Amino acid sequence: MILGNVVAIAQTSMKRMLAYSSIAQAGFVMIGMVVGTEAGYASLVFYLLIYLFMNLGAFACVILFSLRTGTDQISEYAGLYQKDPFLTLALSICLLSLGGIPPLAGFFGKLYLFWAGWQAGAYGLVILGLITSVVSIYYYIRVVKMMVVKETQEMSEVVKNYPQISWQPFGMRPLQVGVIAALISTSLAGILSNPLFTLVNHSVSDVMKLQASNAVAVLEAKATEAKLKPVSVLVNASQKVVSKL
Repeated sequence: MILGNVVAIAQTSMKRMLAYSSIAQAGFVMIGMVVGTEAGYASLVFYLLIYLFMNLGAFACVILFSLRTGTDQISEYAGLYQKDPFLTLALSICLLSLGGIPPLAGFFGKLYLFWAGWQAGAYGLVILGLITSVVSIYYYIRVVKMMVVKETQEMSEVVKNYPQISWQPFGMRPLQVGVIAALISTSLAGILSNPLFTLVNHSVSDVMKLQASNAVAVLEAKATEAKLKPVSVLVNASQKVVSKL
């Protein structure tokens, strides 16, 4: 969490910033694994589910911008809202969700992870996660703020020459469809976070119950085998005695 967020702050490339922030996100996920409780595993699975769409959406937006402009430098995103409002909206929602801004999906994902850690007594990990989350919000919001500048003189040269792009239902590139799908999924995950987490929690609970029942069955089988073993030894010994007679 510390390494990923600290290094991400110093990045000037969007792709590298997202790559290092992914390291930090892996640290958040590890909280659920470290505590090892049912709530921890459920929050881990839920966060991975929403993180898939948040991260894919952010990378899809960055790749689309790079294909249009030939660069992925953060400074070149200045004023993008005036040229491509929808791409700005999609990237902003994905970045803010990764930062854990309410009421987006990433906020609820981190909330469930931190609550599971707190219930398990991992107070140090939770406090560290909260601090590093605040750090991550800084570099995510920095990009969003840069994209929505209104003054023409603050617009980057790349954005001034930004080619016209169409977001009409027909004629969109596959990458544009991916951006829309990720945006819808991220938005719905935030709205439906409670029923989604309940579903994941029930699934994890059923898996853990199944594992427990399998473990009990194995122990019972071993106990039965241990009880039958002395009897089989006596039977073999008696057969040997009879054969000698």
